[in-house]
Amino acid sequence: MPTSTAPVAAPPARRALPPLMTLTDAAVERLRALYAKGREGLLLRISVSTKGCSGMSYVMDFVAEAGPGDEVVTSKGVSVVVDRKATLFLIGTTMDYEVKSLSAGFTFTNPNEKGRCGCGESFHV
Repeated sequence: MPTSTAPVAAPPARRALPPLMTLTDAAVERLRALYAKGREGLLLRISVSTKGCSGMSYVMDFVAEAGPGDEVVTSKGVSVVVDRKATLFLIGTTMDYEVKSLSAGFTFTNPNEKGRCGCGESFHV
C-alpha cells in the first residue's frame, strides 16, 4: 500500500462571532435613568417569546439577578441580561432607545430577522 506524504491541511480559521448585543448611547442613557429611578438593584432581562402574526416578539422584564445560563451584556457601564434561549435569535442585535413625536421606547435592529408583521410587534427568523 502506498503511503501519502502530502501535508495535512490546517483547519480553516474560525470567523469571530459578532457580539451578542450592543447598546446605543441612547439605550444606555435610558437604562441608567430607569435603574436610578425605582429600579435600583434590578437588571433589564431581554427574552423572546412566541407571539404575534410573525411568530416571535421581544420581551423585557426587570429581574433581581441573572438566571442560570443567562448572558450578561455590559456596555458603557450598563448591564442587561439576555435569556439563554434567546441568544441564538439575538446575536449581533443592536438595542436603541427612540423618542418620536407620539411614542418612545426601546427598539431592536436584529440582523437575524427575516421579516416583521405589518404592525411591527413581532418578527420571524
